Amino acid sequence: MKNSVTIGKSDVTTGPLGLGTNKVGGHNLFDGLKDENGAAVVKAALNNGISLLDTAFMYGLGKSEEIIGDVIQDYDRSKIVIASKAAQDPNNELKPNNDPKFLKNSVDKALERLNTDYIDIFYIHFPDDHTPKAEAVNALVEEKKAGKIRAIGVSNFSPDQIKEANADGQVDIVEDNYSLVHRDAEEKVFAYLKENNISFVPYFPLASGLLTGKYKSADAKKFSQFSSDTFDKIIDSLAKVKAIADKHDATVVQTILAWYIANPNISVVIPGARVPEQVDSNAKALDVQLPSAEFDEINKLF
Repeated sequence: MKNSVTIGKSDVTTGPLGLGTNKVGGHNLFDGLKDENGAAVVKAALNNGISLLDTAFMYGLGKSEEIIGDVIQDYDRSKIVIASKAAQDPNNELKPNNDPKFLKNSVDKALERLNTDYIDIFYIHFPDDHTPKAEAVNALVEEKKAGKIRAIGVSNFSPDQIKEANADGQVDIVEDNYSLVHRDAEEKVFAYLKENNISFVPYFPLASGLLTGKYKSADAKKFSQFSSDTFDKIIDSLAKVKAIADKHDATVVQTILAWYIANPNISVVIPGARVPEQVDSNAKALDVQLPSAEFDEINKLF
């Protein structure tokens, strides 16, 4: 299992397991969140040696960044890797904006909310429909030269938009929807990313809870994006993952996270958490060492 990952062509290094923080202050995304729980989740990650914190303006319209900014004051900043994102324009109904001036201003505001001098990875969160992507990335290149950010990323970009954004070879990392049940990226972007030394981070690695193993065939209506036959196959496959997990005295979630960590196409996996106990459990995925036969078996199940 890899212990350290270098992000693209940058000098940013991190462990292979991070924390997604959309449930940290993301009151606009989830009901019933408590800021104190969000802070406890971030502390649990850092206390477990999870160094990468993945946030965004859109998570609570800056609230997630503020909570993280408060928590990290009690930790060694040099050992923390902060990734944030911007694109949604608060002055235009939160529609994506990739204008260079907007992105630069977004970096400055994120620095203030995070209460830090630099952001390790900064993503363009969503593409807009008019800004040339290389021009948008060049704005972040200037922020990198100024020492405000250390690595440049794009998120939710199509394969063609990724290539356009990387016209000058400045993109270090791509974040997109990917999981064992959503594998489009394998055919569409992985080869290009590998050829261009661009890291990949999947969001929704547990497929909005489907891959936790807690659902049964009767829950098919909760996941209407899958046909009933496909859903039943996923449930059956998860039962087989549980058999593998049992061999490692691990949970299904820990075993699936271990699969992502062992996957050479994936740099960092960033499961989210609502309470610190979930972080404590996810961190144990680092102890699950999947032999190649089990890795291949899980790969073929989905």
